[in-house]
Amino acid sequence: MQKLQKALGYTFQDEAHLRLALTHPSTKLPDNQRLEFLGDAVLEFCVSDMLYRKYPNLHEGELTARRAALVCERTLSALARSLDLGAFLIMGHGEEQTGGREKASILADAMEAVFAAVYVDGGIRAAHRLILHMFAEDERLIAWRGHDDKSALQEYTQAHGLDLPSYQIIAQEGPDHNRIFTAQVSVLGKPVATGVGNSKKAAEQAAAKLALKQFTNQQ
Repeated sequence: MQKLQKALGYTFQDEAHLRLALTHPSTKLPDNQRLEFLGDAVLEFCVSDMLYRKYPNLHEGELTARRAALVCERTLSALARSLDLGAFLIMGHGEEQTGGREKASILADAMEAVFAAVYVDGGIRAAHRLILHMFAEDERLIAWRGHDDKSALQEYTQAHGLDLPSYQIIAQEGPDHNRIFTAQVSVLGKPVATGVGNSKKAAEQAAAKLALKQFTNQQ
């Protein structure tokens, strides 16, 4: 919990709010669905306010389109992955076994719930400050979400009736300050591609990119 709060840049007065935000409905515990509902509204308001002030010359339609690109599932799941939010989720065994910690929809919902948890715990100023920080570089974020290869591969496999991709770090070498990781991505239990990076996440993204390229070249 402390690691996640440090990544968020917000310390909860009551950690129970954060724990609830991280609790998936697949558990038999009180879950994050109500917080997700609230977080959707808090996020939309804060992003709308940010865009209104930042782009005084944009018309309503342009502001709406930009907001939609920022608060969509892909962007939210990419932000969640940047925080390693999946590692902190509390979920049922069945959901975890089917790759729940990597599902874009679950990560996006949890991200909204976390925004709501900050709002409930610290008020609108705290939530606004966090959201403004995470969405400040909106143009880079919109471009980045289009290059989230893990999300793109997951969307491809789901659209084609395949299992969720699974990732495994199969090698690492080099000194601690310059470690190189090799990740392997598998679909339906079969290895599809490997990727290399200077972090586990970067290696997985590289593997996903190559896998997606292989799948699309086969069509």
